[in-house]
Amino acid sequence: MSPATRTAGRRPANGPAPGRPRRWAAAVAGAALLASTVVLTAPAGATTTAAVPVDFATRCVPPPIAGIPPINGTTTAEITVDNAAPQVGDVVTVTYRVAKPAASNPVDLALPADIMTPTGKVTLGGAQSGSLTVTGPKKNPPVPGKGEFPPFSMTGTFTVTAAGSITLSPGDYNIHTSYIMELDTPCTVSAPPAPVSRTIVATERPGTGERAVSLATASGKPGERVTVTGSGFTPLADITVAGRAGAAETADKLTFQADSAGAFTARLRVNDKATTGIVAYEGPAWTADKGAGPAAYTVVDDTPLPRNSQKLTASVTAGTLSMTQAGDAVRLSAVDFGTGGTAAGDLQKVTVKDFRGGPAGWSLTGKVTDFTGSGGRIDAGALSWTPACTTKAGSPSTCVPGSAGAVGSGGATLASAPDGAVTGGEFTVDAKLSLNVPAFTTPGSYAGVLTLTLT
Repeated sequence: MSPATRTAGRRPANGPAPGRPRRWAAAVAGAALLASTVVLTAPAGATTTAAVPVDFATRCVPPPIAGIPPINGTTTAEITVDNAAPQVGDVVTVTYRVAKPAASNPVDLALPADIMTPTGKVTLGGAQSGSLTVTGPKKNPPVPGKGEFPPFSMTGTFTVTAAGSITLSPGDYNIHTSYIMELDTPCTVSAPPAPVSRTIVATERPGTGERAVSLATASGKPGERVTVTGSGFTPLADITVAGRAGAAETADKLTFQADSAGAFTARLRVNDKATTGIVAYEGPAWTADKGAGPAAYTVVDDTPLPRNSQKLTASVTAGTLSMTQAGDAVRLSAVDFGTGGTAAGDLQKVTVKDFRGGPAGWSLTGKVTDFTGSGGRIDAGALSWTPACTTKAGSPSTCVPGSAGAVGSGGATLASAPDGAVTGGEFTVDAKLSLNVPAFTTPGSYAGVLTLTLT
């Protein structure tokens, strides 16, 4: 019986248990066994985020029956959530409370209780963009003729899809009245987006993106079954386990459903003598984002040899995906009090080695914390980079630099290599760094931590 073999879709060397992508996390200086950090130092301006009521200009259009022009006023609103520290995949309930609507009852007729139904939108920003719809109950106190509309609340939910800081801003809303006739008073944000009222910080869910596959044995005769186990897949997702002959998939495959924890155990019959590995994946075809493997497997060809002949075999052992960096500290240039501007520097060079020999590419991403010091802080979004990368001659893959722009707490891509029939090679990655420092920032030294993740 050969030792059990376990591999993940993408994994660097010297990481935790196979199948888990290496997280180059922030560590206290001197804790060399944890990971490296890149410390960026420069003066920084103070910024804060808090869940507070915000005012924003609003344009409300009364029902045509009122015969009055649109109302340009101010709305006071606040966004609250039921979970300020969700994990990716969590559903967050959002409440949009309008404390002071910009619109009022446009007619002399008094409105009775419980005839108003509000709806609206909440705008998401930062690590996750888009909007969510919120609705309120059909509930209100009586409103006198020409009287102000009362406060109201609307709720809705959204699913967290990305780690990092997610901002929530109040958006457009509509006041529907059901009395004598059905009427709407739509109110739109005059200069969208409205100010941020709430910021939440999402984190990766443990196990997310750590799909792994393992085999009970690494070899067998043609037609024998091999026990395949997997973990880290989407709960109840359709999973395919298939044989691989180099970069090509064989006809040996089996499709089933993962359990409620995203795990499975299957027995795959392997007939193709050319099989070199076994993969598992979600969806119609294998991809690095939804798959794991290949786990090495050898079909022991028991075909009788001609008389007086010898069968010669050789093997190439797959390696790992790994990264190293030239150093763990970067000092950005100083800026002057009263002037501010760009604090510039160079990222410590990173070397990526992909010696897996499979079809999966890789991605190197980074995210940065806020810069903090005795004088306050500056938002992580003020750090930008211009990535660059080079590929060592002879490498099957070609390194692609990420786009120039903000890094932020939500993260950005530093460099990557695409999936392909055969991938691998050695790559050097670096970047020009710039921190936008506001004028009249309190003098002092401020630091943030840039975390690099290779998957």
